[in-house]
Amino acid sequence: MHQQTILIPIAPLFSFHECLWFLNRNYDDCLHWVTDTEVFKAIATPYGDVLFRVSEQGNFLKIDVLDGASDPECHDFLAAYVKEWFDMDRDIAPFYAHLQRDSRLAYMADEFSGLRLMGILDMFEALCWSIIGQQINLTFAYKMKRRMVERYGRHIEWNNQVFHIFPEPEVLANAEVGVLREMQFSQKKAEYVIGVARAFVEGTLSRALIEALPDFESRQKVLVAQKGIGVWTANYVLMKSFRAPEGIPHGDVGLLNALVGHGIIGERSEKGKIEAFFRDYAGWETYVTFYLWRSLAVKPLA
Repeated sequence: MHQQTILIPIAPLFSFHECLWFLNRNYDDCLHWVTDTEVFKAIATPYGDVLFRVSEQGNFLKIDVLDGASDPECHDFLAAYVKEWFDMDRDIAPFYAHLQRDSRLAYMADEFSGLRLMGILDMFEALCWSIIGQQINLTFAYKMKRRMVERYGRHIEWNNQVFHIFPEPEVLANAEVGVLREMQFSQKKAEYVIGVARAFVEGTLSRALIEALPDFESRQKVLVAQKGIGVWTANYVLMKSFRAPEGIPHGDVGLLNALVGHGIIGERSEKGKIEAFFRDYAGWETYVTFYLWRSLAVKPLA
């Protein structure tokens, strides 16, 4: 097909380079492919499956549609998708003002300047991913995700490469626990992923259902009512799919290590100090969490 291009103006305090770094942290993520200057991704859209490439061109992000729908409505969908994925419409200057008032974290405003909280727009994918990642290291979690996606997801072939799309709930709802066990899922994780997929198929869970709820607490309550979704998982999904500032993944090992490393807490068990720290970042709790995760790659722990 003839390549098509979409341009998105870049707002202040946006670094495509920093965002690419996050997407390419030397993990084997099968749902996108990153080079030094661009990211390739295949997704399901209301207009069919699409493969696109995002790169930087002057003061714009450039989306090249490489395979899939070509109508203007699809282009509008992709532009909105990329802006949400990279959190481009948010003014993060107030967050930087918070950082600069905090001597422990002020360096982040310069060192990670322009990093945006990268989202997972598909709530079903975010739920499955957070279930897969429960209590295991990221390297192993990515291996498990790849096995599941390659078995149950669709893909687009382009330029002698395969670009995977996350499986639909209707497909995983009919997966067999035994097959997932062969992929090194625990019995419980296999049951939880299938259970979440069935909840989506039956309509007891959906993005629209969560969006219709009035506040963070009610959204969290509905999510944790689903077997296999605890507070950490619910908060992670509310953080990554709904941009809820309160969606702090409490108990996350990386987050706790970063809090200790910056002298914010002395021991992981200091719940009161952790709560006080996040109160100081009210409205930006998940952003500071994301930057603390980013810091683990460059700042030695105390």
